[in-house]
Amino acid sequence: MAFTPSPTNLLQKIYLTLAQFPVLGARMRERMRLKLFDRGVIQPQEFQSEVQRMALRSQQREGVKNPLEEEGAELWELRLNHTREYLTDLIASQHLTLQEFEQIVNDVLQEQGVKPRELLLATNPELAPVDMVFEQAMAIEKLPADERAKYAARLHECKVVLIRSIVSDQLRYINIAKERFSIADLVDIRWRKIGTGRIGGKAAGLLLANSVLCQTAEKELCSSLHIPDSFFIGSDVFYNYMAINNLIHWNDQKYKQEEEMRADYPKIVEDFEAGSFPPDIQEKLRALLSNVHSKPLIVRSSSHLEDNFGTAFAGKYESIFLPNQGTPDQNFKAISRAIARIYASTLSPNALLYRRSKDLQDYDERMAVLIQTVEGKQYDHYFFPDAAGVAFSRNLYRWAPQINREDGFVRLVWGLGTRAVDRVGNDYPRLIALSHPLLHPNTDPEAISRYSQRFIDLIDLKDNQFKTVPVSLILSASYPALRYVVQSEDDGFLTTLRTNLISDPKRLVLTFDEMLQRTAFAAQMRSVLRLLETAYRSPVDVEFTVHLEGVEFGQPKAAISILQCRPLVHMLPQEVAPLPSQLKEDDVIFSTHFMVPQGAIHNIEYVVFVPPQEYYALPTMNDRQKLARTIGKINEALKDKATFICVGPGRWGSSNSDLGVPIGYGDIYNARALIELSGMGAGPAPEPSLGTHFFQDLLEANIYPLAVLLDDHEAAFNQRFFYEAPNCADEFIQVDEGLRKALRLIRVDDYRPGSRLEMVMNDEQRLAVAFLAATPS
Repeated sequence: MAFTPSPTNLLQKIYLTLAQFPVLGARMRERMRLKLFDRGVIQPQEFQSEVQRMALRSQQREGVKNPLEEEGAELWELRLNHTREYLTDLIASQHLTLQEFEQIVNDVLQEQGVKPRELLLATNPELAPVDMVFEQAMAIEKLPADERAKYAARLHECKVVLIRSIVSDQLRYINIAKERFSIADLVDIRWRKIGTGRIGGKAAGLLLANSVLCQTAEKELCSSLHIPDSFFIGSDVFYNYMAINNLIHWNDQKYKQEEEMRADYPKIVEDFEAGSFPPDIQEKLRALLSNVHSKPLIVRSSSHLEDNFGTAFAGKYESIFLPNQGTPDQNFKAISRAIARIYASTLSPNALLYRRSKDLQDYDERMAVLIQTVEGKQYDHYFFPDAAGVAFSRNLYRWAPQINREDGFVRLVWGLGTRAVDRVGNDYPRLIALSHPLLHPNTDPEAISRYSQRFIDLIDLKDNQFKTVPVSLILSASYPALRYVVQSEDDGFLTTLRTNLISDPKRLVLTFDEMLQRTAFAAQMRSVLRLLETAYRSPVDVEFTVHLEGVEFGQPKAAISILQCRPLVHMLPQEVAPLPSQLKEDDVIFSTHFMVPQGAIHNIEYVVFVPPQEYYALPTMNDRQKLARTIGKINEALKDKATFICVGPGRWGSSNSDLGVPIGYGDIYNARALIELSGMGAGPAPEPSLGTHFFQDLLEANIYPLAVLLDDHEAAFNQRFFYEAPNCADEFIQVDEGLRKALRLIRVDDYRPGSRLEMVMNDEQRLAVAFLAATPS
């Protein structure tokens, strides 16, 4: 695809090119004027008269009140010359083509004995407009191979400048991308971009992953991979939106206290949603909607730092599904509102506190937007993929010793992948160790059924809504891929469907076992993760969907759509600490065998404990939210002062406060471990956070997630320590009277003077234990 510069861009090119020829530029402009005169665009006398008028107006602008006395002949002639040059460039940009201008420049250079090809080096890519850099790069690529080799360095420079200008300015990203992207790739990105600025981290990661896989995957695997149709709103549009809608005054949110951030945020969302885009952006958004017709869309955040090395920002900003089934005006209103909500989410408390914790508070974090068609197919009046999820290239939490860490794992759900990346509801995805895909975390059929997926996220095309629906209402004999995603629970056994005749949909269990046995999905995902980890030189995680092709012929094939890819640099440390051989019962504070990683935490001085019975006795969801914010105050108070861990009921970070403490990353990022209690009224069965956005936050902050099953006779939980040790929370923060019983801060030294807590985790022995030890002298 070749670019035809607009008059404005051609004017820039003319100016920047001729500025590099201070002597020959005058001759080049003379040739340009002659061509304009010969073509009848303007007559010489008319041109000179216009130069005189423009020069006189310039005198007025510069405060020259008496031209005859204040400006001598020499200065007047200099003014005329500058005006003549500007008018020449302006009219030429409106009436000459790029090719005609380049021919004039080449002709003058040839008369001086300069080779025309040397003009390729005449423009500095670092200073030139993006259009000119694209044109220079494409001109080099069109050269014969032997001649093109002479300009390899300049082509490389152009590519780096373009990546930095329109994709990402992160150096680690550029170092990989410059070897993977072609100029054609960058042209396609620019063609799909609305507005100026970069496309942001999420879009950048997706495109780089696609390029890596296209270049390195074997042909058969490559034929099974693709990415959704994607469009980008440049990050400069974000500030333009704020400026024209008088929203700039919200920019100081990142410097406010947490309480102010949380109090202001509803008003911020309201103000952003009330805004509107400038006419040119509106026009392009309407054109985008026209091009995708009625396909469902997802509007996703893609800020400058998002999905980058060391800063995933996982789940910090909004992503919004748009069914896109309304009238053109309704669809336009919906996409405009979705983009506005994503812009507002840059000022959300969780995002700002995350930035503060990463020392990124002062970074100019602009928000670009990624708009994608939703991957899936229509079933009845619903739209969803056969499977979706998130895959990690490393498996830190093995549920069986034979699982290979380096083969990674997958968190898989039926329907849209939202249920795979968020800890939502009383629901369980399918965890797949890619080295042993049929090995469930639970071996008992009843347990597999109990801890399986119960709800599906989908798009209701008839109602034009994103919905969460019980799977039993959607599963039916007419669903083409039924036998590959479910098994039937009968008489305490799980059996593969041999027919689509279903007596009771409630007996169907989502296991994906048949898909894992009958397709190459696990092998494909292992290869994808390995190739991406090699290219990124870092562990990665990938969000994806799966479409099962050929199910009607009994020969299913897994077609994988890559939705997102990000590097994971801050993996949990793999310290191999020996488990103590002889521990007294009174020294053990807790122990667990459930999903144990490898590592250790030393010199733990404090334990934040939420007593389960007191937590569930809190009367309202608002009280539980207050408790989470109070934990956040302790987190801040202990920052850089002491090592601490958190112990509490159910799922830390759950969006449903009935299932666990609804903390956010900003409430616990200084902790070293989150211990989830379950059973005996403490909370639901543990559902590992592996692969969720919350899990990625924990990885980045080196926080270990663990679960203690109180019903497990092999687990230990020291009631005296947790319930009888003094509560010292009041020494650090003020706790509301209604929350006092539900929050305890235990100083280890208060329970046993001269002691601190050690926590050792050994995944080979599948045992984690926290125990008291003497404080080092």
